[in-house]
Amino acid sequence: GGLAGFNAQDLANTVWAYATAGVAADALYAAVAEAAVRGGLAGFNPQDLANTVWAYATAGVAADALYAAVAEAAVRGGLAGFNAQDLANTV
Repeated sequence: GGLAGFNAQDLANTVWAYATAGVAADALYAAVAEAAVRGGLAGFNPQDLANTVWAYATAGVAADALYAAVAEAAVRGGLAGFNAQDLANTV
């Protein structure tokens, strides 16, 4: 149940869609952030990271642990794989 069957791209696309549509879904945002952080952002590529951070920022959802984990993952990877759009959406 819940988000168990979701992979990184599924999580990123889901919060992106809700943010784009302007739909308030605090419980969903909290569950996605918890799942992503708990999983160490495993499977998230640069676009997934960028889209996820963009979604939370656009929706105005506070997710400090998620933001910190994304920043750490981006720095750890040396920003490898981030294109200009990914960087713009992340910062």
